[in-house]
Amino acid sequence: MDHVLCGLAVNTALPSDLVDRLIGIADDDLAAELATRADLGGTQTAALAARGDEAAVRLAYAGRLTASDIDPLARPRAALALLAEGTGRPEWARLLASDPDAERRERLAACPDLPPDVTATLAADPEIRVVAELARWTTPDTAARLAEHPHAEVRCAVAANERTPPAVLAELAGPVGGEGLPPARRCSVCDREQTPFVHDPSCPRTDCDLPPGASCYGSHESTVRDTWQRAVRNPAAPVAALLHFAEHPSPVLRGALAARPDLPVHVCRRLAEDPVPGVRADLAENPAIDEALIRALATDPEHGVRRGLAHHPDVPLDVLTQLAGATRIGPVLLPRIAGASPAEVASLAASPVPGARMLVAARRDLPPEIRDALAADPDAKVVASVAPHPGLSDVRLRAMADRHGGRVVAGVAANPDAPPALLEDLALRRRAVRRALHEIAGHRNATARALLPCLADARARRVAAGHPALPERTIVELLEDADWQVVEAAAANPSLPSAVMSRLTSRAVAGVP
Repeated sequence: MDHVLCGLAVNTALPSDLVDRLIGIADDDLAAELATRADLGGTQTAALAARGDEAAVRLAYAGRLTASDIDPLARPRAALALLAEGTGRPEWARLLASDPDAERRERLAACPDLPPDVTATLAADPEIRVVAELARWTTPDTAARLAEHPHAEVRCAVAANERTPPAVLAELAGPVGGEGLPPARRCSVCDREQTPFVHDPSCPRTDCDLPPGASCYGSHESTVRDTWQRAVRNPAAPVAALLHFAEHPSPVLRGALAARPDLPVHVCRRLAEDPVPGVRADLAENPAIDEALIRALATDPEHGVRRGLAHHPDVPLDVLTQLAGATRIGPVLLPRIAGASPAEVASLAASPVPGARMLVAARRDLPPEIRDALAADPDAKVVASVAPHPGLSDVRLRAMADRHGGRVVAGVAANPDAPPALLEDLALRRRAVRRALHEIAGHRNATARALLPCLADARARRVAAGHPALPERTIVELLEDADWQVVEAAAANPSLPSAVMSRLTSRAVAGVP
């Protein structure tokens, strides 16, 4: 892959004639990058689609190609992309349903609105993965029929399909993994191994693609467990058919059940006493739990449970304040904070608990007086949380950085209103904070003076190389960087001199390395 050319391919300042040159020499990698350009003309789009499958597929998904632009025999992947977008032709589906490439048939099986005869063909496909993909996305009627398929992997895919009829999902979720259905005869484990078999998690075979722990003792145990898990996570499954999983020995299944928003209160109470913290943490975020259970979980000894509870959309503010004082939540915008009323925002901002003030400081629509008060807060984590808030003045931003130093400068640098001079000061500090450099490297107000120090940090360098305020000479030098991501960013920089763009494309056309 030529990273200079791939960067040039997405450079918004690349002249149209140079785009034409690149199209004329594009391999799959370069064509795929060129296909992302928003300024391609009709002739360029057609020429690019003719360069290879990858470009044609990207153009098809982007809506730049229509059915009349595609020959499904020459560009089957692009035809599949249009079928996936619902703009392909039915006759293509019939053609691709008999394609010798199973991967293409599998992609076709996931396409919407397939003709009935194509669906029937795919449902009888000799490759189980094709049938399973159809089962994952097909219509209710076909899903119901495939729930009786003799292969357990197909039934597992039916359990994940949200269009599967609820009664069928209830059968698949039964205690024996298909109650009321004829028994499955095969699974992906017994297809390949003599049973009983349990796949060693440290399996040394390079040709083995069975997941760790996959097992079959004659009843397709691991595939049945996967089927149950998919059914429990499927919102179309009737919750009454799933309640027995509250007592199942698998914490994965109990955790999946604990996250369902339609869970009855009595089952929520049972799961609140689960011995596995992860199950209780899944329950803690569930909007189905009532206030009494919220308050009970707030005293849970496990940090993960309390943290999950902080993300509950209806957690009472007094409970949230309690959690903020004793639990590491971080400066994230929680659902309850995002939905807080103006009076609640004011109350949280005045809370004696710094963690509560930090949480409300994560909002980006605070009234100016509250925003400025939080910016002057004595606690660094509160200031760091409010630092990126729009509307903070240069004076306040400087005061925050001077008062709290490295604990807040990344947030200050991320402020969209941070002026160029402040960004320069932050970047030129003797002990510049790496996270601050990364923010400065991508800041719209960053100047060359602020960007040059960012090049000393590997992560910030990859961002700064694409900043249009970087000096032209520096951009050209970065085209020789040892880091390919820096090279691509520099080549994509719209401030790269046009003469350099022309020279690079001319050399590529001539085949000069």
